[in-house]
Amino acid sequence: MTIHSSDLKQPKLVLIAGGSGSGKTYFVNKLMEKFSGDQALLVSQDNYYKDLSHLTFDEREKLNFDHPDSFDFELLAEHIQLLKQAKDVEIPVYDFTIHTRKSVSLHLSPKPVIILEGILVLSQQAFLDLADLKIFIDAPDDVRILRRLKRDVKERGRTIESVMSQYLETVRPMHNRYVVPSQQNADMIISGEKSTTESINKVLELIS
Repeated sequence: MTIHSSDLKQPKLVLIAGGSGSGKTYFVNKLMEKFSGDQALLVSQDNYYKDLSHLTFDEREKLNFDHPDSFDFELLAEHIQLLKQAKDVEIPVYDFTIHTRKSVSLHLSPKPVIILEGILVLSQQAFLDLADLKIFIDAPDDVRILRRLKRDVKERGRTIESVMSQYLETVRPMHNRYVVPSQQNADMIISGEKSTTESINKVLELIS
């Protein structure tokens, strides 16, 4: 797919949300493969967890990381607005193994298509007001927890017990309270279990 900066008055913003383990990352990666390097930019909500370096590690582990208050949505909204205005930004980098931000930042330059993904991006009015396309990835609870368990143990250094405990205490209740209701804000609801080919083609058609 070819989209040039000259074809757009300003970058288009695509929101992709869904519960943890729904298949967001897989879908987003497959979608990004359809663009050349200068056509699309990916921004993750996960980079915007609030800095917790003032707390001890034990204190950080007890926090609810699935509640909207865990994220710096104000900063994220500011950065998305700047990117849509064709301005560069410096975004934070988050370390999931120690639950705090790294000392380095990531420089991002605007591109014709900006994809913002995260569990809560469809629950925030600031992003809905800026979006050109809103997508929700849906998957059953049993599928999501198994995917999350595999990811957190392999990629984030977690134990099976800690992942299960977090899921029951915060992930599931926050999913039901905030993520599920945000489906009503989506333009498209896509299955996180089925083949993505048809859905991606539809998304590309809508973007272009």
